[in-house]
Amino acid sequence: MIGLLIAIILFNIIGFKTNKKLSGNQILHIWMFTIAFQTLFDTFIDYKYHGYWYFDHEPNWRGILPHTILIPPVNIFFLNWYPHKGKFIQKLVFIIIFEIFMLIYEYLTLLPEPWGYFHYGWWEIWHAAIVNPILLLILLGYYRWVCILENKALLRKV
Repeated sequence: MIGLLIAIILFNIIGFKTNKKLSGNQILHIWMFTIAFQTLFDTFIDYKYHGYWYFDHEPNWRGILPHTILIPPVNIFFLNWYPHKGKFIQKLVFIIIFEIFMLIYEYLTLLPEPWGYFHYGWWEIWHAAIVNPILLLILLGYYRWVCILENKALLRKV
């Protein structure tokens, strides 16, 4: 639990202190999307198929923390630092580097408690290495959709 609390504090500070691009509306959208998408994903991989879990196999109050306030700020700084107007190779390199940091962090969460809080069933680090980039691309797609909707809303006001 100590590792989770340190990560929550650190990720939220980094996410909000380094934000230069995302509006409050975008942050709210990303935060809610992350909670909904992670909960949907974890419902199957965690609860139905027991691929991994937080703390123990059953849904519990401690498990709410990683589902609600750990991952959203990570997505905020991913979107904030992502080279949206960069060349394809810059975007690819950024995703690869970000993925490496995500895998290192996931590996650290596997430490025994009180530092770690994440446990593998059949899930292994290579599953995350394959799935994470797909999830990041889905996040980018959702963010672009929010931006399109914001622009349409601004045009209607004029």
